[in-house]
Amino acid sequence: MDRVAQLNDFMSDDVSDRAAQIASKTGGQLKRYIRARVSTDADAEDILQDVWQKLIETLEDGPVEQIWAWLYTVARNRIIDRYRKPQMTSLDDLASELGFEDGGFNLADFFLREDNTPEHEHLRNLFWKQLRAALADLPPAQRNVYSWHELEGLPFEDIARRTGENLNTLHSQKR
Repeated sequence: MDRVAQLNDFMSDDVSDRAAQIASKTGGQLKRYIRARVSTDADAEDILQDVWQKLIETLEDGPVEQIWAWLYTVARNRIIDRYRKPQMTSLDDLASELGFEDGGFNLADFFLREDNTPEHEHLRNLFWKQLRAALADLPPAQRNVYSWHELEGLPFEDIARRTGENLNTLHSQKR
């Protein structure tokens, strides 16, 4: 609910009221439409959030005719964009493919071990180079959350106390 309060700070009262009315009338049905077409609840939430953001931007410019059709068109386009975007394999899936089910593979142990073979040294250097480059591309808040949680091993509760953010926001920033 605090996201709605934050949005209201940036919108005129008329746009805020109109967006709230549209969301309350169509939100559940639109979310079910999206969820039926994507693989996870998180993907559905992300797409729905994109649709609401696009609605607010559009309402700032003026009224929208045939709002239902417009919402479903935006949702469909976001779903298509999601499928066009290259999918990345998660580390858990990769570990499973390599036969490390039940938590036998630990990425940190693999890259931090004291193995000095040329192949392992090359992989380790390549990994850290790519990780630093990827982290440099992130906004500072996301970079910090990822680094604290994944590299320093801080639980989200500690990060929340450190930053003042709620847990859902931190999970979203890390994702």
